Amino acid sequence: MHHESALLNVIDVEATCWDEQPPPGSVHEIIEIGLTVVDMSAGRRVSRHRVLVRPARSTVSAFCTELTGLTRAEVDRGVTFAEACRILVEEYAAGERPWASWGEYDRRQFARQSRADGVAYPFGRPAERTHTNAKAVFAAAYGLHKKPGMAHALQPAGLPLEGRHHRGEDDAWNIAALVLDLRGRGAWPGTTAGGQCLSRDHEA
Repeated sequence: MHHESALLNVIDVEATCWDEQPPPGSVHEIIEIGLTVVDMSAGRRVSRHRVLVRPARSTVSAFCTELTGLTRAEVDRGVTFAEACRILVEEYAAGERPWASWGEYDRRQFARQSRADGVAYPFGRPAERTHTNAKAVFAAAYGLHKKPGMAHALQPAGLPLEGRHHRGEDDAWNIAALVLDLRGRGAWPGTTAGGQCLSRDHEA
């Protein structure tokens, strides 16, 4: 039995991309949402999920397939962005749970695409209250001047890269391991040394 208030959604998205500029009329669109649910009180990853999203104003390039492993045929069987946001809200409590990503790209991409598609932003607001930039927390905790990419951050944390880098589901799983490393150090917002979670009433 998980206490809902202790659950954190760790999210990583993959989007349509090109080795140069997008083709005329094309924009970057989310094609995969990877999500790992973390029980911060228990200090463990409890489930992993992926949602494939069908792009409406772009297609998956050969460069994108090489980077992510996702093919055009695969994502064309995905759901719409609006349906993906509904799934996040209804199945993973995105509007209530805090969430984290590696850097700000994922949050900004959701905000951009929500505006462009006329879809309600699926995460709670204000964003600075509900979202944590795990990359920034990691850099501060490890005393790094430059914020590392996720794969590079695993090395000083002594963690393996599980799965394929640039696959949303696997990246979210690995980011969640880094979050738990930070939790164990007492460096994650709302935790103390040893990983004990503070109640929301006591969070700074």
